[in-house]
Amino acid sequence: MTTLRSNLLPMLVVAVLAVALYWPLMLWANVGPAARTLASGAELDCKTALACATQLRNPVLPAPAQLGAGFRTLSLPLTSPLSVPYNAAVTGGETLLGLVLATGVGLLLAVLLVASRSFERATLPWLVASQTVPIVAIAPMLAVLLGQYGVQGFLPKAIIAAYIAFFPVAVGMSRGLRSPDALQLDLMQTYSATSAQTFRTLRLPASLPYLFTALKVAVTAALVGSIVAEISTISFVGLGKMLAENSRASDTIALWTIMIYGAVLGVVLVGLVGLAERLVTPWRAGR
Repeated sequence: MTTLRSNLLPMLVVAVLAVALYWPLMLWANVGPAARTLASGAELDCKTALACATQLRNPVLPAPAQLGAGFRTLSLPLTSPLSVPYNAAVTGGETLLGLVLATGVGLLLAVLLVASRSFERATLPWLVASQTVPIVAIAPMLAVLLGQYGVQGFLPKAIIAAYIAFFPVAVGMSRGLRSPDALQLDLMQTYSATSAQTFRTLRLPASLPYLFTALKVAVTAALVGSIVAEISTISFVGLGKMLAENSRASDTIALWTIMIYGAVLGVVLVGLVGLAERLVTPWRAGR
């Protein structure tokens, strides 16, 4: 309970500061557009730019009442394919599947990188290079390539998410597998432990904290990958599809609503990884 309180207190302080700063930031961001709208002769139910800053149809930063209206409009009914919660659930599913795929590939690569220096020297530069390719450019090509083999719908987005997310898993896990010091490895040799026994009883347990730290980075990367994949490919559901549609419509209130949902989804996914970490490594729960 003490640990929970110590974790929640900083979050609450940041939340209170964000709420306190939101109103002045909103006015500052919208006063300029409001003044230009009034100068253009548009009919508004306000006389000054400051008063109109909370009533713009497409504000730079929505007023709290506008955000509330946006959430009501886009959140209900929850099971509607047009609602943000439904589309967030789809994107979350793509992200989790992408994380599973990325974890499998990343763990395999990590084991190979640790087991063979030659493999590491030959492969690691290409792994780094793979992460420098803009996902906006590669997502459509991957979707077309996968489509030629009948892979369509939900799975291509997950594969694109995995493409972004596997690298932190591979690097973090390989660092964890190398974390035991020379004294610990010498002790295993003293006990005549095989390489497999050393891996199972020493390297793998020592690598788990590194793995879950990498997974927290990877799940956020996978979420970004899923959204970008939905924007860059033909999609009928998902937060990326909603962002693309409302961006074309210049509906900034809807865009802010969807972005907030995306941020909350990211927090939830990282929280799920943290929960899995506490279950798998209970000896670290008090840290």
